[in-house]
Amino acid sequence: MALPVVILAGGLATRMRPLTLSTPKALLSVAGRPFIEWQLLDLAKQGIQKVVLCTGYLSEQLENALGSGNQFGLNITYVPDGKTLLGTGGCVKNALPHLGEHFFVLYGDSFLRCPLDKIEASFFKHKKLALMTVLKNGNQWDKSNVRYHDNRVILYDKHNPSSDMAYIDYGLGLLSASSLNNYPENTSFDLAELYHQLSLDNQLTGYEVFERFYEIGSFQGLKETEAYFSSQG
Repeated sequence: MALPVVILAGGLATRMRPLTLSTPKALLSVAGRPFIEWQLLDLAKQGIQKVVLCTGYLSEQLENALGSGNQFGLNITYVPDGKTLLGTGGCVKNALPHLGEHFFVLYGDSFLRCPLDKIEASFFKHKKLALMTVLKNGNQWDKSNVRYHDNRVILYDKHNPSSDMAYIDYGLGLLSASSLNNYPENTSFDLAELYHQLSLDNQLTGYEVFERFYEIGSFQGLKETEAYFSSQG
């Protein structure tokens, strides 16, 4: 597996204050490690070699903490937003010069137990512009926002969920660089906007996963994630 992984780690993390007043969310301590280290160790274990880290808020702390990535067996490149926060979509567009035609996208506050090699194979098999991993969550962790059937995301709508949506965006995507062609550079936009349009265009394949995700975007999530990694020994 040779595809790079983009990690989105540039947000202000206002929901996690005061913990994030002087520390970027990705560096919050979880079971004795900065959270992002758990992500990087898992990516390396699954054969990933290249990681592009989209940064913004307190970005220098991430670079100082992680360096080149050699200690994880990875090659890390940093792409800061600059003076203007570009959002989850704009920062990926900004990172394209450091990526190939296809790449994974992972949120910097989520730990996902899923097989990257099988997801990559499914993406190339179905020949769409993008892939979204989905979980049948029954509104358990967040409002369900995906209508999914037989490897196809029929509709993804984060802002207008409906009662016939039983799935949620699990937090890992796989994109083609060409899926971003209609978005100008250095412009802020949300990946949710891109995924929504791709679903309308029948260009978003899906991959169903069955294990819950862990996240540090809320205090309850941080508590549960701490318990999960502490139990791993």
